Amino acid sequence: MIIKCIAVDDEPIALNLVASYIEQTPFLQLVDKCTSAIAALRILQENPDIQLLFLDIRMADLSGMELAKIIDQGTSRKDRRIIFTTAYDQYALEGYKVGALDYLLKPFNFADFSRAAAKAFEYFSMFEEQKISPVVQMASNQVEKNYIYLKVEYQLVKVDTDRILYIEGLKDYVKVYLDNEAKPILTLTSLKNLEEKLPTDKFKRLHRSYIVALDKVKAVTKNSLQVAGITVHVSEQYRDVFADFLRGWV
Repeated sequence: MIIKCIAVDDEPIALNLVASYIEQTPFLQLVDKCTSAIAALRILQENPDIQLLFLDIRMADLSGMELAKIIDQGTSRKDRRIIFTTAYDQYALEGYKVGALDYLLKPFNFADFSRAAAKAFEYFSMFEEQKISPVVQMASNQVEKNYIYLKVEYQLVKVDTDRILYIEGLKDYVKVYLDNEAKPILTLTSLKNLEEKLPTDKFKRLHRSYIVALDKVKAVTKNSLQVAGITVHVSEQYRDVFADFLRGWV
């Protein structure tokens, strides 16, 4: 998936820096860059398929915040989003009120930019997933009940759920461990989102950071289980779920 975007900043050095960061990011496409919000508005009118703005706030004539409010009134938030780039942190709350995806405080480096860009990729990926989900769901209901689809390095990958051993949730990512695979699949999603995709009769979340394939469990104690060489200790909030599993396992 490629996200079309523009950079808007009245400081040429800052503008060129953001533009260079965009060009270094594989899933971003720089459509244009401009030094005023008024010029940006014209570009948006000429290019309705632009999805993302990297937008400075303090600019002459029309501020970035004012431009954001114009965009919010005329376009669905799902169609176009904003990442603010500014030296002034007092605008953060107002920025989120107009649906900003993120707020980059100057000076920021490429690592900071990449984290914000990753949020945009995750957002628009979910938006695209909603568009294709009826097709995917139809296939799943008819012939592919044992598969889920994961976003992996800008691709949609089909994963056989029968091969899943366990799933580990990290801060912004999830690791999916598969049978006969040395390395896990790393996907940008939440554990909760992935939990909702999995069949509840085959997978259980028994810890805030783990989902386990029930048929891959090798041993249990009164408060833990072993799967694929690791021990998962059952969190207090999942005790009842674990107790139901034990009754069916023994």
